[in-house]
Amino acid sequence: MIVCGDDALATRLAGELHSVYGERVTLVVPPARSSSSSPAAAVPNRIASALFGRVSAAMNRPGAADATGSSGEILLPVREMEAAEPTEEALRLAGAEQAAAVALVYDDDETNIRAALAARRLNPRLRLVIRLYNRKLGQYLEALLDQASVVAMPGLDASELDASTTVLSDADTAAPALAATAVAGTSKVVQADGLLLRAVERPPHRQGEAPDSGLCTLALLSSSGDGPSGRAGSDIGADRPLLLPDDATVAASSRRGTVVLEAVSHSGPAVPPRQLAGRGAPLGEIFSRRLRWALAGMGAAVLALAVASWLTTGEHPLRAAYLTLLDLFAIGDPAVGEPTARQVLQLLSGLAGLALLPVLVAGGLEALGAFRGAAALRRPPRGLSGHVVLLGLGKVGTRVLVQLRELGIPVVCVEEDPEARGIPLARRLRVPVVLGDVTHEGVLEAAKIHRAYALLSLTSVDTTNLEATLYARTVKADLRVALRLYDDDFATAVYRTLRVAHPDALTRSRSVSTLAAPAFAGAMMGRQILGAIPVERKVLLFAALEVAGHPQFEGRTVAEAFRPGAWRVIALDTAAPDDRRPDLATARRDIRREHAGRLLWDLHPGYVLRPEDCVVVAATRRGMAELLGRQPESRAVRGTTLTDG
Repeated sequence: MIVCGDDALATRLAGELHSVYGERVTLVVPPARSSSSSPAAAVPNRIASALFGRVSAAMNRPGAADATGSSGEILLPVREMEAAEPTEEALRLAGAEQAAAVALVYDDDETNIRAALAARRLNPRLRLVIRLYNRKLGQYLEALLDQASVVAMPGLDASELDASTTVLSDADTAAPALAATAVAGTSKVVQADGLLLRAVERPPHRQGEAPDSGLCTLALLSSSGDGPSGRAGSDIGADRPLLLPDDATVAASSRRGTVVLEAVSHSGPAVPPRQLAGRGAPLGEIFSRRLRWALAGMGAAVLALAVASWLTTGEHPLRAAYLTLLDLFAIGDPAVGEPTARQVLQLLSGLAGLALLPVLVAGGLEALGAFRGAAALRRPPRGLSGHVVLLGLGKVGTRVLVQLRELGIPVVCVEEDPEARGIPLARRLRVPVVLGDVTHEGVLEAAKIHRAYALLSLTSVDTTNLEATLYARTVKADLRVALRLYDDDFATAVYRTLRVAHPDALTRSRSVSTLAAPAFAGAMMGRQILGAIPVERKVLLFAALEVAGHPQFEGRTVAEAFRPGAWRVIALDTAAPDDRRPDLATARRDIRREHAGRLLWDLHPGYVLRPEDCVVVAATRRGMAELLGRQPESRAVRGTTLTDG
């Protein structure tokens, strides 16, 4: 695996590939001399050097002999290489011609595109993962690079190539985890077909009670773990977590906690339907109640005058109504020499016309004000409570706002810049927005922070996020908080301090690169990988696999395809083969709603898997390697990777 980048995402992605998937990684970073001019540019080299140092120290430990090749060369899992630009020559030196995948995660879109084109020329079979914020450009680029692979290797269909191109945005990949933090208090989630899934620890169930398995039971916790894992020595081998146990083992291990898979959902107040209105607006928001009553009274008066004119003059009803309207608008002939009744009705119609003029003017002004108010930002309603306060509407904040609205969570945004990226989206979604500096007094109060359910502080300035969090804690001590911090050490220190100061409140400090790295790593392993969830010191992988070509599944029932400790079928894609999404882990906005949510999670154990089926499986790393036909290699340094049993 080759990772090319110039910020923290590159090094965190390299660490994710090594520690979770056990891959050998080459990290391409800018030269170290560029770090003197920019503190942010020095981060990749510092982290890579630290990782390199840990790996080198591990090589001196006993039992590390299998990390050497046949010629005695040491095969380090993470190798650092310096290159000013990801040119074709630099990619060749990094080993792109023999690599399985390349991730291009530079902060500049143009740099990533140039490097992707060069990498595809070097190796048509290469799996590319590209970091781009522009979604439409990313879709075109995916199609172009995949087509280039087909052209470079004639005779092979696109489905037969292992090469694939995946374009991701760090903001898009971090948004589900941040939204899940606000709703469920955890960022360890996997996204599958628009559904957010999380692993939840359950305490040991009582004897005779059925355990709560959620969608399925993923693991039994160790008895000596920090979580709800029962008492030590309660079961044989209870000092280690057991991944993917069968039902009999779960029922017998009554003193051990479990990890179950659940869908992330919001149990608080939902968004009022009127806030989800589209382009139109209800009549009550355009015209006030008093104005509607005035118009109704004027209409009744005009109708009464028309009926009286018809009865007194003997004219046809339509002509009587026509004459009444002419008198109402003062454009009819004076009733000189006509009967007295006609003259009286004409005077009354004229008076009604004088009263109608200010009503029409008031209606026009109210309609203009309503349309201007619809184009302006909404203010938080007076009785709003149980909402999420979102600070910052930049790249990350905008994506999180979309994710929260899709979950039906009421949101109030706070943004200092009226021209921020997410302001038009908030206006279109009719989300309340408070314009102002969050560090100024009264801004968070205007967002109803004292009645909020959670605070997401996602501005690009660490000190602003920290200051807003500390002030919100003084207003509401038990407020659920998630703040975005760039530096991991700083985030850890903030988290520990807030946890000690407010033990009853949930606090999470996250960096976008940390949250985005798992999604990028999963894409490098292939589009079938949906994500990974850690269970103590082990890791569970989730993938979408075609049944055809897998003898472990084809022709077997769901119960027969389950191998305890290795893999388990947890869902079935019910969509037709032609309508299936190529990547269930990516939430595409161009996918219509009727094509989403096709996964069936409550599978009958006796269902026979057919070759045309597509299933979602949970597996250990070794189990996933067997399913994907990849045998584990002796290239990882012992003592530096997570174990998977």
